[in-house]
Amino acid sequence: MKKYIILTLITILFASCNQTTEKNTEKPNVVIIFIDDEGYGDVGCYGATGFETPNLDQMASKGMRFTNFYSAQPVCSASRAGLLTGCYPNRIGVSGALFPHHKIGINPKEFTMAEMFKEQGYVTACFGKWHLGWQKEFLPLQHGFDEYVGLPYSNDMWPNSNVTGERLPEGKGRGDYPELPLIAGNEILERITSLEGQNKLTTLYTEKAVDFINRNAAKPFFLYVPHTMGHIPLGVSDKFRGKSEQGLYGDVMMEIDWSVGEIMNTLEKNNIADNTIIVFTTDNGPWLNFGNHAGSAGGLREGKTTSWEGGQRVPFIIHWPKNVPAGTVCNKLACAIDLLPTFAAIINGELSENKIDGLDISSLFKGDFKSDPRETILFYHGENNLNAVRKGNWKLVLTHTYRSYNTEPGNDGYGGKRIKMVIEEPELYNMIRDPGERYNVIQYYPDKVREIMAIVEKAREELGDLNVGIEKGSENRESGKLKN
Repeated sequence: MKKYIILTLITILFASCNQTTEKNTEKPNVVIIFIDDEGYGDVGCYGATGFETPNLDQMASKGMRFTNFYSAQPVCSASRAGLLTGCYPNRIGVSGALFPHHKIGINPKEFTMAEMFKEQGYVTACFGKWHLGWQKEFLPLQHGFDEYVGLPYSNDMWPNSNVTGERLPEGKGRGDYPELPLIAGNEILERITSLEGQNKLTTLYTEKAVDFINRNAAKPFFLYVPHTMGHIPLGVSDKFRGKSEQGLYGDVMMEIDWSVGEIMNTLEKNNIADNTIIVFTTDNGPWLNFGNHAGSAGGLREGKTTSWEGGQRVPFIIHWPKNVPAGTVCNKLACAIDLLPTFAAIINGELSENKIDGLDISSLFKGDFKSDPRETILFYHGENNLNAVRKGNWKLVLTHTYRSYNTEPGNDGYGGKRIKMVIEEPELYNMIRDPGERYNVIQYYPDKVREIMAIVEKAREELGDLNVGIEKGSENRESGKLKN
């Protein structure tokens, strides 16, 4: 009799576990790991040298790696706005990088990825760099996140030297910035006043992410981990300092790879790895004028804050067992603005009535490379400047000015000078044979230029283009403004 009761209990428990598993598979968990200023060539499977990224390489070998994935813009705040709203950042009034003196942020009328997940019953958290407005009304808890710990903006926006960590004199440049706030929820947890304080950030965010997963393993969750590193000033814990051949930047990349491994291991321990989508990508290309404290564009032209490939083409790896075919490489066009509508399609989530620019690329995740969900990408930068357009395998670079890294870089935390450059006439590049944008072939393909210029004119009508004097188009929206 006792044996029968035990067998019955085991049967009931097993059935209960199966029901839980089936329920969880209806709505996959989603984790986005978002790195700062990491270049296209800063992951092992993308050609990194001088350090190793075994966890990311394994993630790619068991998932899918994209070769033509682009950030929304080549700079901090704008790229994050695009990721979370599915819009080109200039559509929603967010450009460049927001500083401590700015009194704007993400508009509460915009519908974020976190709000989409929350409407579908997900618990949500953000651990890391926010950079969409530092005042309370702009912080994550007011835009769909249940939990938040991190910096409200870039870690160099503080009143200290990025090289020595010493306090700078007031009345000159960054010397007037407030001490760097580490925020928990809506309140300041502590002030970071030294380089040593920055060394703990990657580990801190990772520990918060691991704890969040452990506490919410039985629920569907959305976890956003926008790391502060590898933005300067570089910070790394003692467990990775001095471990890479490349130096401090390599040490930072190794710790980020460790962070990815900790998150993946936690998913495995909670038996939810098979039902979790993990995405790894970066906000823009490397800040090349910082020399050995910067990453690599992997042979692409220029870097951060430019509309050349090195500024916006970034690593993108997705791991989703049983859905993403293992060890695959996707060469199709895709952009960070596509993730919101894609995740909405996967979980049957609803989008707001606000017009967005992102597209559903879930067919690519599933290995359907005959599909072509995205044909074009607009390269907006600055306040509202349309600098280039890519259509298929062609990229038309429009007349604009930019600051080139084609000069001697700085070293050991010091930034080198950059050169102002002017593109006086449009240039055309074939992205198949010339991803480094070295050979302008515009004279040979006038029909292709006309084809892309039709896209340019439509974009200028809808969103404007300051390069030709159009401040705004017919469909721009405002950023969020402080109420008082």
